[in-house]
Amino acid sequence: MATVPKIPAFIGTKSARTAKGANAAVFGANHGTPYKGIDNRIHTKAADSFRLAVKDDALWVDHWDFDLDGPMLPDSHFKAVDLGNLATKSADGRGNRKLIENTTRTILKEGAVPIMFGGDDSVPIPFMAGFSGGPPLTILQIDAHIDWREERYGERYGFSSTMRRASEQPHVWRIVQAGARGIGSARKAEVDIAHDWGAHIITSRQIHHSGINQILEHIEPDSSCLISLDLDALDSSAMPAVAYPSPGGLSYVQVTDLIAGVAAKAKIAGFAMVEFVPKRDTNGTAAFTAARIAGQVIGHIARQRTA
Repeated sequence: MATVPKIPAFIGTKSARTAKGANAAVFGANHGTPYKGIDNRIHTKAADSFRLAVKDDALWVDHWDFDLDGPMLPDSHFKAVDLGNLATKSADGRGNRKLIENTTRTILKEGAVPIMFGGDDSVPIPFMAGFSGGPPLTILQIDAHIDWREERYGERYGFSSTMRRASEQPHVWRIVQAGARGIGSARKAEVDIAHDWGAHIITSRQIHHSGINQILEHIEPDSSCLISLDLDALDSSAMPAVAYPSPGGLSYVQVTDLIAGVAAKAKIAGFAMVEFVPKRDTNGTAAFTAARIAGQVIGHIARQRTA
């Protein structure tokens, strides 16, 4: 399925080759569907950057985590595994999509929650496709951009079309988008198409002014929710290590409170975290920030699976 990393497994997990017997499974998907002339190799070491950022904290996984109000893994029966990185290739969009979708589908069949580290924001397209045949899915996209382009440079599966492709998947019944700001991937036509489909778009400015409850009101109780986090949703002061940093973004606390709010209402069916650019992380704090968010997601899944 994947290449087990030689570096330590992500915090709270153990290296494994399959998700059998596990409650959650982490894997890296460093390449998705490329655009001509845009180098997606800038994300190649993203997943490993997250693993390395919290390798020392893994020694204290049983310590009290004040963000979770308890240890990261509150129950010894909860098992999370790290499957390593998929053998994606920079230029092989079709092959990468097949590999990501099949891996996601296999993890779900084995009874675990899939957690994917990308890669650019095209990798969630096959990740979401891997949930087909399951319960109706709410997609919560936390992102600076809404990604509703039909195509860009003639490519329909690139990172500007993530939510457009999600909207076409029959198992996706609701789309909630949080954090949009600035000049991004949308023209007026794309905004109109998103609204006409029924997407709920809550901008970063609205969140700063009115809080996260306006997002959570669109998450149905007991529904299955896939969270797709593009790290450029965070403000550039907290997350400069992305392809397209911009001011006015969300804070770490707003993002983690939003994830906690979803976990309190719905089942976290899957989690994808994308768009990290390691070479722009000059002191390692951006990777640590991202890894802390992913660690909290695992903590919430652990609480849901052992409740």
